[in-house]
Amino acid sequence: MNVHASALAEAHLPDEQTTAFAREAIEDLSQQPKKLSPKYFYDATGSELFEAITRLPEYYPTRTELSILRERGSEIAKIIPEHAALVEFGAGATTKVRLLLNQCKFAAYVPVDISGDFLKAQANGLKRDFPSLGIYPVAADFTTPFELPKAVASMPKVGFFPGSTIGNFEPHEAQAFLKSARQILGAGAQMIIGADLEKEERLLHAAYNDAAGVTARFNLNVLVRINRELGGNFDLSAFTHRAIYNHARHRIEMHLISRKSQTVRLLGTSFSFRPGESIHTENSYKYSLERFAALAQGAGWRVRESWTDAAKMFSVHALEAAES
Repeated sequence: MNVHASALAEAHLPDEQTTAFAREAIEDLSQQPKKLSPKYFYDATGSELFEAITRLPEYYPTRTELSILRERGSEIAKIIPEHAALVEFGAGATTKVRLLLNQCKFAAYVPVDISGDFLKAQANGLKRDFPSLGIYPVAADFTTPFELPKAVASMPKVGFFPGSTIGNFEPHEAQAFLKSARQILGAGAQMIIGADLEKEERLLHAAYNDAAGVTARFNLNVLVRINRELGGNFDLSAFTHRAIYNHARHRIEMHLISRKSQTVRLLGTSFSFRPGESIHTENSYKYSLERFAALAQGAGWRVRESWTDAAKMFSVHALEAAES
């Protein structure tokens, strides 16, 4: 048993999710360069902070994607089957899914998210407004295989993955997710997915370094979670948020930068930081329409339709599973 496994064995963590969080955090912070998975941003506080980000004037993706869904909703409705089950991977606030539910005749909605409390609250709100819709929340990590509720087994399946979250994956991870989603949704599946487009660096920099500092608080929240859930002793004031654009890799990178030389402990393991050393917390890849189509094709999907806003800031794609 290595030192990390021993620390976990002695920690008596309360559940499998917390144990998985601890395992990943220890492994990722032990690497050079250090990193943390962005999926752990999203506890209840992180989910609320992200929703606040979506309302910021600098953050264009959400309002642009919403405009596409509003303007193209009738076109989307024409190409997906009636009485299907809509499966949302990484369900957050219900603003976007409501646009689809209002335009399309879905029989069921399956929101899937790792933050169970936030998921339950959002699902309850939908039940009041769509009383005839079957709603079956699934608390799960959507990046790993999970089972759909038996109630939707016989229905056609349409995946929904808005918000450019696909850009948070490395390209090979994005393909793996799309392959997994295709397997979960089954034969004849379709998917509606958002992807952020390449654009001027100044627009990207402003979107991820907002003047109000909400993105900084969102980034730091992963350290708050480690302290609260895993008994870490990160000093939040000793780290600062930084987001930069990596031209060569077509991505925004988010980092937490150590302000000083320091040592942090987590479940019996120490992690030393140099001044200026980074914890790489998230990437956000930006795609051209052609590169996104190639990504989808490599995962067994065909792009049936693609829509953008007039300024070509953002894209929404209708995918269909390619024949095996």
